[in-house]
Amino acid sequence: MGTFLFNVLAIFTLVTAAGVVVNRNAVNASMCLLLSLVGVAGLFVGLQAYLLAFLLLLVYAGAIVALFLFIVMLLDTKGDARPTLHKLPIAARVLAVGLVGLGVVSFVAQGKLPEPAIGTAPAVGASLKLYAYQLFTTYLLPVQILGFLLLIAMLGVIVLSKRFDGLEDIK
Repeated sequence: MGTFLFNVLAIFTLVTAAGVVVNRNAVNASMCLLLSLVGVAGLFVGLQAYLLAFLLLLVYAGAIVALFLFIVMLLDTKGDARPTLHKLPIAARVLAVGLVGLGVVSFVAQGKLPEPAIGTAPAVGASLKLYAYQLFTTYLLPVQILGFLLLIAMLGVIVLSKRFDGLEDIK
């Protein structure tokens, strides 16, 4: 992948990921998450990992972000519940600044990654048939458990979003 295209996709992904964190509106934060995942999928395409890019768009951007938006819209959040920076405890601020500083220091200490040799062939990944075989044999139980957890989360959202107007009659 060209350096220019990589830089554009990386900056796009970082800006939209920052938009997830700083956005006070939950719907806008979810849309920034969707755009960030699209940027990461573009980076996967640049690495010639087409299956991973497709799965990222299909599973995360298509299903998980849609579920987030469904939950946010059902619960009708106003975005005021998020704590602002001046309301956070001092320990949380120090921990956040320390983690960001540690990340910057480790990034600078690592330096630049070595360039691949000219003329090398791209890495050949596993085929779709091998992924499907692993998914339906080795990882069948974790996939089923994950599906049930998503079903439970969806049912929980439906129960939480249900408006009970007759609570006075119960007492």
